[in-house]
Amino acid sequence: MNNDSWGEAQPERRSGEHRTLSITIHRSHVGDGLALGRLAQLDGTLYSGAPALIAEVDGVPVAALPLDGARAFADPFRRTAELVAMLELRREQLEGSRNVASPLITRALRAVRRRRRYRAPASA
Repeated sequence: MNNDSWGEAQPERRSGEHRTLSITIHRSHVGDGLALGRLAQLDGTLYSGAPALIAEVDGVPVAALPLDGARAFADPFRRTAELVAMLELRREQLEGSRNVASPLITRALRAVRRRRRYRAPASA
């Protein structure tokens, strides 16, 4: 047996055979706090309890990125650099989707302010 790059013992493979891993990225739920706390502890950091994006490999959380701006934390015994990069990309996508409407809203607010500024004062 050899050690797989994910830290699990795997049977010998023939050349050209690949193990398929199931990778899932999702937002944290209320029940994820304990698992995220353990993952942060493995990484030598603390988890604040803030909402986070989680990367799971075959159903096991291996990396997390808090959405409050704190640094990512991951299982130090697994290859997770690519997963953390995926989490950061997903966070950027989520932040970008929130900002899609903001230019429209900003322009509308500016137009309202301009109209207020140019209104003639009411005569008494």
